[in-house]
Amino acid sequence: MKTIAIIGAGAAGLMAAETLSQEDVRVIVYDAMPSVGRKFLMAGKGGMNISHAEDFSVFMTRYGTRQQNLAPYLNAFTPTDLRAWLSDLGIETFVGSSGRVFPKEMKAAPLLRAWLHRLRSRGVQFSMRHRWLGWKNDDTQTLIFDTPNGEQMATADVVILALGGGSWAKLGSTGDWVSILREKGIKVETLQPSNCGFNVAWRDYFKARFAGSPVKNVSLRFEDFQQKGELMLTENGIEGGLIYAASSRIRETIFKAETATIYLDLFPDKTADELLKKLSKPRGKLSTAQFWRKQLSLDGTKSGLVREVLLVDDLNSSELVAHTLKNLPVILLSPRPIDEAISSAGGVCFDELNDDLMSEKLTGVFYAGEMLDWEAPTGGYLLTACLATGRAVGLSALKRGC
Repeated sequence: MKTIAIIGAGAAGLMAAETLSQEDVRVIVYDAMPSVGRKFLMAGKGGMNISHAEDFSVFMTRYGTRQQNLAPYLNAFTPTDLRAWLSDLGIETFVGSSGRVFPKEMKAAPLLRAWLHRLRSRGVQFSMRHRWLGWKNDDTQTLIFDTPNGEQMATADVVILALGGGSWAKLGSTGDWVSILREKGIKVETLQPSNCGFNVAWRDYFKARFAGSPVKNVSLRFEDFQQKGELMLTENGIEGGLIYAASSRIRETIFKAETATIYLDLFPDKTADELLKKLSKPRGKLSTAQFWRKQLSLDGTKSGLVREVLLVDDLNSSELVAHTLKNLPVILLSPRPIDEAISSAGGVCFDELNDDLMSEKLTGVFYAGEMLDWEAPTGGYLLTACLATGRAVGLSALKRGC
């Protein structure tokens, strides 16, 4: 019986194991952490967004410049296929108002428990606290692990690497594998933060007053990107779903130009003329803050943002304030550290792989999930692609005669 080693017990690795477990092969999943699927569980804490139900042609555009690379694997395991697979696992799903797909229970733990039960019942073995150190010399069938009992070796006919990217290191995605592969001559794009927050040089008063405050019902514009949603102000800058959606473009602009300026529309449901009309009414004895609150129901956070970008004398100009409410500039200086990011960009370059996601230089070695050089926004796109590529490498390994 052939032995297949899967290194990484996240979504991609488990899906590779799922695919392989249906055939007569020995499957061993190795992971450095004490338990399986830690990042998977963390991702489900706020509600397990597992995929998206939008039209598939639109769905594919979320992968940007990598949609062509990922298309074969996502076409073979679409969001519809994913929901059918979950149903077979006993996990019912529903589509939320935003089009996002969630398990009925909204949690990752029941899904993971059911999944692991099925994998173990099919004979999949798990070796935890096994941190992969690489191969023994040039023998890609002999793996070296650091374990609580010291350095150990294991052999396998095929190796599937699904070690994740570089975000959330405490959950296992350390990115340590980059140096191991580069030493073997594998081209790996540097891991960078994706779906991340950005640093802003807020003034001390603003940080003390508004750090941790949400900015709701706001539209963000950056180049040709425009989307409505919610942001969170932090001591160091800005984060949240809206900024995550544009993070890849913003990051690349900062890389080229050192900074990037986004524009916030604090009243996306009103025109500048409507705001100006209200701001042009007599103020009487009201303070600026009282007047804005009375005329616009402007909350303290949005008011603070306006004061952060305008000079004191400018606050008396109704035209300038109205314009700023619709076009408030925020200069982003740099992405937050990769370990704070939801996911990472970069990874093993697709031109290092054949269509089966097997290494051209290391025969019998496959890659899946966030190890590959792609990125996507939150909304179920990350998890769907991880599962699709995990399934693909499982099938590819079987195709090799395993």
